Amino acid sequence: MFRNISLRAALMPAAAAVTALVLTGCGADHAGMDHGSGTAPTTTASSAIGAFNDADVSFAQGMIPHHQQAVRMAQLAATRAADPEVKALARQISAAQDPEIATMTGWLRTWQRPTAMPGHETGHQGMPGMMSDAQLAALEAASGRDFDRMFSELMIAHHEGAVTMAQQELANGANPAAKELAQQIVTAQQAEIATMKALLARL
Repeated sequence: MFRNISLRAALMPAAAAVTALVLTGCGADHAGMDHGSGTAPTTTASSAIGAFNDADVSFAQGMIPHHQQAVRMAQLAATRAADPEVKALARQISAAQDPEIATMTGWLRTWQRPTAMPGHETGHQGMPGMMSDAQLAALEAASGRDFDRMFSELMIAHHEGAVTMAQQELANGANPAAKELAQQIVTAQQAEIATMKALLARL
């Protein structure tokens, strides 16, 4: 009897280890899958697997450099802005758009499409709201209150352009994840436009 008890006791740790290994394996299998757990489908490239059309591809190819310019503008605020609210808004813009750039880049790779829009590999200044080189140089040269006003004015136009591009995706796109991101852009950037307009009224 004692020998049987001792044998069971000896086997229990091994069984527990196997159980833990199986559970860990199951967790790993489901980690990359969307099961309605609350993870936004726009957070990974795999979320965009499935039906997509030319509008989805154009949306991602155009929005990547559009976001990149907004992030560049936002980074200038850290050392040039004077108003704390301008600095806070710039940080918010950068924190939101940097991950979206990574997401859209992943989609294009998943779709086996180039990350640069054909014919626009060296510049995208024809897109809605994009700053010219001269405007960017002027913003880089500004500081203090002048920077705050110029940043707000240029970013309002930039955001309005992004909203237009996102609305085109909502109207013409096919991929659910891309359309969800487009709606997020519309909602977030319209709110930021309202914030910047209020900022300009007091600057």
